[in-house]
Amino acid sequence: MSPTNDTRPPLPPFTEASAIQKVRQAEDGWNTRDPAKVAKAYSLDTRWRNRAEFATNREEAQAFLERKWAKELDYRLVKELWAFGGNRIAVRYAYEWHDDSGNWFRSYGNENWEFGADGLMCRRYASINDMPIKESERKFHWPLGRRPDDHPGLSELGL
Repeated sequence: MSPTNDTRPPLPPFTEASAIQKVRQAEDGWNTRDPAKVAKAYSLDTRWRNRAEFATNREEAQAFLERKWAKELDYRLVKELWAFGGNRIAVRYAYEWHDDSGNWFRSYGNENWEFGADGLMCRRYASINDMPIKESERKFHWPLGRRPDDHPGLSELGL
């Protein structure tokens, strides 16, 4: 891991409560759709696999996010803790978005995360599937930005 003065509490090793907090922080960050802000949660030498794309540092991860949110419009994401241990967390998630032609999708995925002692994510492995949906089938209706605390999570929505 490259040295950095940044730390991102909570720090590993994770408890159930701190893993849940880390997952929510990641969800909140991604829901900003701010690539520069989100990229700061990753180590300088982070390694990603996202579908068929690979990133080998923070700069490449930020560029990926810029491309992603230029394509995935009105993006809203919900993440849920699946498992944790030591410095690793597994999550499942779903997000809704539409393309520039107005076609809506719900993307389902799983991620495996590994963190450095500083709490920055150094490994992110994502598997994602896109399902076309009708706009009337959307389940994520909060204003763009952070999911409200009273909005149901994935389990409550049956996803």
